[in-house]
Amino acid sequence: MKYTAIANTGVEVSPIGFGTVKIGRDLGVKYPDTFTIPDDQQVLKLLDICRELGINTLDPPPAYGNSEQRLGQLLKSAQRQQWIISSKAGEEFDPLSGASNYDFSERAITASVERSLRRLDTDYLDIVMIHSNGDDLQIIEQHLALQTLAKLKQQGKIRAIGMSTKTIDGGIAALQQADCAMVTYNLMHRQELAVIEYAQRHNKGIFIKKAFASGHLQQQQYDDPILSSLKLIFAQPGVSSAVIGTINQRNLRENVQKYQRAISEISL
Repeated sequence: MKYTAIANTGVEVSPIGFGTVKIGRDLGVKYPDTFTIPDDQQVLKLLDICRELGINTLDPPPAYGNSEQRLGQLLKSAQRQQWIISSKAGEEFDPLSGASNYDFSERAITASVERSLRRLDTDYLDIVMIHSNGDDLQIIEQHLALQTLAKLKQQGKIRAIGMSTKTIDGGIAALQQADCAMVTYNLMHRQELAVIEYAQRHNKGIFIKKAFASGHLQQQQYDDPILSSLKLIFAQPGVSSAVIGTINQRNLRENVQKYQRAISEISL
């Protein structure tokens, strides 16, 4: 697969990223079907398939239960250079209440990044994004969360910084201060296209979340909803990577095959 550079950071990501929510958390999720968290051998097999297919980007934020701890234990230090690890800060998931708590203070974000470094057994994170609760502009302008990440970047603990946003204004404001943003963009939700176009104009990175609407595309009237969504997403040159969470080995392979077909059909 063709890798994309994130701004001027030296970080290069695969067009398909591996989302890890299903390897660390099965509470408070919005998927239409239930699932069982895979065991260590199953996770290792998924990682092997990722390497085989050219996927280098892993997305294990703290809000995804114990995905960070599991990856830190399963990934050997010798493999560290093979992966782009994209984490987040600002959101914590409480398994007892089944709800998320948010703290965008400098103290909380710094502590979150330091903990991620320990859990993943690494001395740097390739990407860290703020995990927004929806109050994007307040997080940026009042909590100064991106400025906190910038300090950690200057210290060499992070290579690229950004924000997973939920509004158009927030996405653009984040890109004005950071290297990348993560937005929702799929067949059912196209409102944040303006953020993708802004990133393209200003040489910033864009990650797509909920590319398949958290599994709900299958309920819509599309002949091939996965292929159709990937064609929609990658028709936008501003998109760097679509982060897709799956624990099904066949689906993982099919997602990459359909990405390749989408690229082929887009170029016709």
